[in-house]
Amino acid sequence: MTMNEIERSPRGFEEQLLRDLTAHVAQRSEAASAARPEGRRARFLSGWRLAGAVGLAVALTAGGLAVQTMRLGDQPPPTASASEIFHLAADAARQQPELTARPDQYVFTEILATVRDLPDSGPYQTIRNQLWQSAGGVAYTQGRYRPEADPNGWGELRELRIDDPIDPEKELDAFQPPAYHGDLPTEPDALLRYLREHPVDLHLPEGADEEAVYGDESMAYTTARSMLRGYVPPRALAALYEVLAREPGAVVISGDVVDAAGRHGVAIRMPGVIGGNVDLIFDRDSHVYLGTRNSVIRNGKESLESAAAVLRVAIVDRPGQVP
Repeated sequence: MTMNEIERSPRGFEEQLLRDLTAHVAQRSEAASAARPEGRRARFLSGWRLAGAVGLAVALTAGGLAVQTMRLGDQPPPTASASEIFHLAADAARQQPELTARPDQYVFTEILATVRDLPDSGPYQTIRNQLWQSAGGVAYTQGRYRPEADPNGWGELRELRIDDPIDPEKELDAFQPPAYHGDLPTEPDALLRYLREHPVDLHLPEGADEEAVYGDESMAYTTARSMLRGYVPPRALAALYEVLAREPGAVVISGDVVDAAGRHGVAIRMPGVIGGNVDLIFDRDSHVYLGTRNSVIRNGKESLESAAAVLRVAIVDRPGQVP
């Protein structure tokens, strides 16, 4: 896969999930008059991505990462619960230094991503991405990337727009959400109420049953995870992890997990994803958030689709500025 092919943003994992989502919400719209099944839950991914090379769902998110290392598929019972891991991550978050940003500044994120040409086939590529997301949501995200094996192979800095959920070739004029979440409540109950009242915009296809989607009990947790793409200050981040600790159905994947940067961690598999799985990875010792991995399920078989390791986050004044 060439860099030009990557820039055309191949039909990858997120596009397939979006097509699954389109069919899903269409079915729900047709059945809007029927009673809603008790306990029905589904994860809805955002209809936009920060970079085609990353294919995230954050952060998104190889060279030394083999599929067998990811230990996908059936897993033995975990040694710790997802709730316990999230609480440990909350403790770690409180120890982090706090960054501050003005609305006109940018959240800089460097990510090492493992991607493949198609959701369930093709060779894996390791790509280094640098993203500049508007802190206040007042400008388009910009980014550049290069093959990890080519330190001098950076592409040009370019705008990364939100994709139209119906026509992925078309870009929307809307800015991405603010990447700096400095006004979030720092107490879990208050934060959960905030997340329910301020859901992330999924840019649903026309005709989708928005009331059913945004009213689903899982929407608050989807919104919480979407914030991991940007920057959440330490106390609010701790509260966010404590909210995620309450989500039913999250499980810890047993065994050692290695992220796209070769760091050892523990993975939490989030519930209700359509057409695949999304795992959040935390450092096995410090429980600091490392990134994500996505797997896709085709014909009953699960395989690694992409992984994204967050390497550094900073606040800068303009796109292209590197801390």
